Amino acid sequence: MLKTKSQKIEDWTGRDIFLNILVYVLNIAIISGLFLLTIYVDGMSGGKNDIASFLKNLASSFRFLTMLSLIVAVMALYFLYEDKNFLRNAANSEMLFLIIEISLVACFASGNYVDTYLRPLALVALLTLFLTDKRKAFFMNIIFCIIIFLFDSFTANVETGKYPSLIMGFSSGVIASLCLDKVFSRLKLLLMSFLVALPSLISVAITIIEHLEAADNVVVDLICATASGPLSVSVFMVLLPIFEAIFKKVSCFKFSELIEHNAKLVKKLIQQAPGTFNHSIVVSNIAEACALAIGEDGLLARTCAYYHDIGKLRRPEFFKENQADGENPHDDLTPELSANIIRSHAQDGYELIMKNRLPKEIADVCKEHHGTLPILYFYGKAKKFTDGDVDLSQYSYAGPKPSTKIAAIIMIADGCEAAARSLQDRSRDNVKKVVRQIVNERMQLGQFEECEITLNELNIIIHTVVNHLTGVYHSRIEYPKVSLDGMGV
Repeated sequence: MLKTKSQKIEDWTGRDIFLNILVYVLNIAIISGLFLLTIYVDGMSGGKNDIASFLKNLASSFRFLTMLSLIVAVMALYFLYEDKNFLRNAANSEMLFLIIEISLVACFASGNYVDTYLRPLALVALLTLFLTDKRKAFFMNIIFCIIIFLFDSFTANVETGKYPSLIMGFSSGVIASLCLDKVFSRLKLLLMSFLVALPSLISVAITIIEHLEAADNVVVDLICATASGPLSVSVFMVLLPIFEAIFKKVSCFKFSELIEHNAKLVKKLIQQAPGTFNHSIVVSNIAEACALAIGEDGLLARTCAYYHDIGKLRRPEFFKENQADGENPHDDLTPELSANIIRSHAQDGYELIMKNRLPKEIADVCKEHHGTLPILYFYGKAKKFTDGDVDLSQYSYAGPKPSTKIAAIIMIADGCEAAARSLQDRSRDNVKKVVRQIVNERMQLGQFEECEITLNELNIIIHTVVNHLTGVYHSRIEYPKVSLDGMGV
């Protein structure tokens, strides 16, 4: 899942605490049930294990339950100290447990009924990586490897001396988290999945060296070890959209789909508000570069920029960039009504995004990218027609102010692109002066108070915006008029 790094710690309620405890206790019971099921299935298929004997051995059962509870408690403690907001939502914890449980079933089925080396050990790391972030993927990979090693140790379904699941699982998960992160093409993901199979191939090679007499299964083991990486990725690609739908998560694949020109709302923007679309393209390029420059998510910034003015679809002709014929409908309206139409596009965008069930991160940026800024053009126009004072709040956006660094970046990029487009002199010094002025005005109006952006980050953003704007609106040479008469053209 794509996310910003600037988040406030949300307050917990008694309901949040209760639901989290319930989720953790319930999933300890579910994983224990899966463990008993593996013993039962193995016993029914003529394996070494017998469910009745295991249940009679109270010491062994208690030892497994204690170890499992300790692992789950460490998991809860990690999120309590590392990401309280993530833990606060019990659905997030349930999502992670479900990933573990599905992976356990997949590993048991492929390992017992096909080949030991075919187990999709990187599945947990992959799903966690694309649904949350790399840090959580590393941690959940460790948790899963310990749990599956615990299963192997108690059930003896796999010869732990021959197949070190703890090391192989950890290695595969780390490779998946490092090498497949930021890979947004499904085909490229599948091709790179063979890297994930390297630990299994190394394990087979070690087995061949140690047990030359057991070379009859080498070919099968090599094929299965090679296929373990692609299997992990294939199962991941099948499960990812299901998890996205159930837990309302958004992966990089979803964001990539949203910025395609045939996406529903983008297509409407191109057809009904081409000026707004072209503005959004420039803003998206600037926003992505700024986000990457300060360590935020570039793809999220680009996607939010594509949709930040989507609310203008309601009345595209009232916005200057869409007025191709020179007619301005605001000429026939009062300044107050014009200001209401202009500022409503922020809320209209929020509602349109939510109506189409797009990510709330995008909807929030639609509503926040103007913050509580005044609409100075119509405020000044109103003052000309009014003898008394004019209430500035009636000519200001309703807010809220940007709550994330991504929203702040788009506020800056949006204002700077519009200002640069109207400049006669687009030299670097003049563009830099205008960009710095816009940022300073927003700081003075307190627009960045809610997003924890630093002065150093703002300076980096200013530099990045200037570089991009001078590149987009660079000066051009004046071409001479040359007659082509008599040249056979």
